[in-house]
Amino acid sequence: MASATGIPSNAAAARGQSEEEPLLGRRGDASQAEGEPLYHNLWIGMFIQAVNIEEGFVNEGQAGFLLAIQAALVLQPTHTPEQKRAGTLAHLLFHVFGTTALTAGLIIIEMNKAGPGHEHFESPHARLGLIFYILVYLQAIVGFTQYYVPGLYGGVENAKSIYKYHRLFGYIIATLGLATICAASWTTYSLYVAHIQHWAVIVASVLVLLGVLPRIRLSKFGLKREEGTVRLQ
Repeated sequence: MASATGIPSNAAAARGQSEEEPLLGRRGDASQAEGEPLYHNLWIGMFIQAVNIEEGFVNEGQAGFLLAIQAALVLQPTHTPEQKRAGTLAHLLFHVFGTTALTAGLIIIEMNKAGPGHEHFESPHARLGLIFYILVYLQAIVGFTQYYVPGLYGGVENAKSIYKYHRLFGYIIATLGLATICAASWTTYSLYVAHIQHWAVIVASVLVLLGVLPRIRLSKFGLKREEGTVRLQ
């Protein structure tokens, strides 16, 4: 639905189609329609699967993770400059509240472990959680400075050239976060107090991934679909 110049037609943009999308759509094709409110991005495509499962994870830490997932979902379907600007602001706000909630959860956990007889980073859940938190904070710093302080990278074009790595690591961190949540079902508290079913958390985590990953656009990673194959642009 693009013109000879490669610019999407007004009709295509109004339907939410970007220049790389065919008429019938493919994996990752969920797009924000022209003039459609930004919050509609939260249920375009497979989001409903993700949110229904995530609602069972809510506490300080998992609520922060849920907000981080919403940050990705709200930005994924944007493709026009105006949509991207609005989506980036919403992405930032979701992460501000999400990271705040994650940090509150971390503080509460550390306060609970302050007394004698509480080992730190003893379980796989705790070790994965430590890695997750470190990567979340690094990702937040890089994402913020890329967009708002591009001079740190030598200019706007240099900053834009590493957006794809920011996106890639975002999906990796989200997967690690789900693995951390799954590992929590094997902690002493879960086994002897909460009695959380391992299979339920694992299935829920897989469904969350199914709600996010199919909407990935390969073009945003510098890849291009061509006759059923994928190649670097």
